[in-house]
Amino acid sequence: MNDQGSLAMESILKLQPRLIWKNFHTLTRIPRPSGKEGKVKEFICSFSKGLGLETTEDRAGNLIVRKPATPGMESRKGVVLQAHLDMVPQKNSGNTHDFGLDPIETIVDGEWVRADGTTLGADNGIGVAAAMSVLEAEDIHHGPIEALFTVDEESGMSGASGLLPGVLLGEILLNLDSEDEGELFIGCAGAMNAVFSFPIDDETLPFGYSGFIISVSGLKGGHSGMDIHLGRGNANKVMNRLLHHAFLHHGLRLASIEGGSLRNAIPRESRARIAIERDRSEAFLRDFRAQAILIQQELMQADPDLQIDVLPGGLPETVFEEHALSRFLRAVHACPDGVMRMSGEMTGLVETSNNLAIVKSLPGTVTIECLLRSSVDSSRDDLQMTMQSLFELAGALPSFSGGYPGWKPDRASPVLKTMQAVYEKVFGEKPRVSAVHAGLECGLIGAAYPGLDMISFGPTIRHPHSPGEKVHIGSVAKFWTFLVETLAEIPGKS
Repeated sequence: MNDQGSLAMESILKLQPRLIWKNFHTLTRIPRPSGKEGKVKEFICSFSKGLGLETTEDRAGNLIVRKPATPGMESRKGVVLQAHLDMVPQKNSGNTHDFGLDPIETIVDGEWVRADGTTLGADNGIGVAAAMSVLEAEDIHHGPIEALFTVDEESGMSGASGLLPGVLLGEILLNLDSEDEGELFIGCAGAMNAVFSFPIDDETLPFGYSGFIISVSGLKGGHSGMDIHLGRGNANKVMNRLLHHAFLHHGLRLASIEGGSLRNAIPRESRARIAIERDRSEAFLRDFRAQAILIQQELMQADPDLQIDVLPGGLPETVFEEHALSRFLRAVHACPDGVMRMSGEMTGLVETSNNLAIVKSLPGTVTIECLLRSSVDSSRDDLQMTMQSLFELAGALPSFSGGYPGWKPDRASPVLKTMQAVYEKVFGEKPRVSAVHAGLECGLIGAAYPGLDMISFGPTIRHPHSPGEKVHIGSVAKFWTFLVETLAEIPGKS
């Protein structure tokens, strides 16, 4: 461990409650991007078996750990504590962090804990650490406990979708994957992955052109569900706007493009390699800089650090065929992005949205990846048809996959009433009750376990899925107190 890592550990281990911060820091030392959870699963198995607890792995790769009730609590309803093991791997441009090998370097920054230029993994590492702490603690009261550690939540929810009926024994599920302390979530959005592939032939670049590299960077990005309503810039939309304008007014030719990296993160960066006729280059550069200033002014409030640059670059050997390029640019320009509709049932809740997440060129094709979200399945299906119609008209091949249901709010939930009463008793105020425009695993788990009483809650986390991710220290203490007190108040079996 380097000096910075040692300092981070020393700082975090001084935070309260020490048990949860100890477990979270241990998780930050274990690489765990989606699809590569092997090391963290080995650690959890060793941890739980070291406590003498029953530990199993299901066919989807999820871990289930069971802890008996404390004496006198055996007749209480069983509680499933659920959190996902994987994290989103995002880092700042130029950062050399290897998410498959390197530990996350954490920093205590005033009231917050953040990482050094990468995602922190508090989403959902704090939830995992809380479940671990319940398993480890010897001084709390609870009925039968199951800790369900799911895999692959961030890249497809295959762990939750592969969970079979009959595996879980509990009657109540507490999902520890929300990001606003003091808020109880009773519903979430469903989602659908969309991929559109443009067949594009390359052609030799004619003589008399100059090459340039265009880059868009410095955007905040963020979670494509939790942050989609904040009006932040989308690097793919910004880049396409620049390219389309230059195509129409200066005859731009495109050689390659790459923007965004994850379907559930608002894209922060994009890079394109282009060519402009030499005798039109000066006019292009003047116009480009004017367009860049306009876009920066538009996004000044939401993204004050937006950088738009154009630099000389080597001449590409080939560029996209002109008519196919026109269809591609127009389709991306027309592609819906951001909030489509707000909820009519819950004030301030986004109902339906789309994230234009990834644009990437490969030899002979350009691929566009989007993530459609909605708490209303019919609205999501309508958005899917809108986008399918748009891209098919432009000559792209559509593909949809990974659809999962939303979680319908139940205001009559018995555990909701219990948790509302506990929160008011402990903190002297009522918790907020809401739904979230994000893909919690509750929707999938509830489909496999109809009737399971579910609530999602957690500490305050800001800017998840981006290098700006941070968790509020004081909220972690409240979250832990609330969890412990809730477990003690779970009623008996009916």
